[in-house]
Amino acid sequence: QVRLVESGGGLVQPGGSLRLSCEASGSSFSIYAMGWYRQAPGKQRELVATLSRDGTTYYADSAKGRFTISRDNPENTVFLQMDSLKPEDTATYYCNAEIYNYALGLSENPWGQGTQVTVSS
Repeated sequence: QVRLVESGGGLVQPGGSLRLSCEASGSSFSIYAMGWYRQAPGKQRELVATLSRDGTTYYADSAKGRFTISRDNPENTVFLQMDSLKPEDTATYYCNAEIYNYALGLSENPWGQGTQVTVSS
């Protein structure tokens, strides 16, 4: 089973930056797409950004112009560079991937455990 592990969250002041990382680990798999979601207390989980294998990106309106998703293919790692952070960006950020597991012969859609981002002065 493929596992996703996020890192890079923390406390930052408004206007600051953070870089989140998510590494996929396991054996015999291929990643079709990876993305970042977030969930604030009392709210539903929402999509932030996605990156497909062909390089296509998607950003939620709230992320456009401030966040950048990128990937380090050899390391199966996806990053989310977050700049000009606002208090409303405070949430738990989750990594998600669309994966084909060759060992099991099926597609998977794993989630990471989440990393907390708090934007506050």
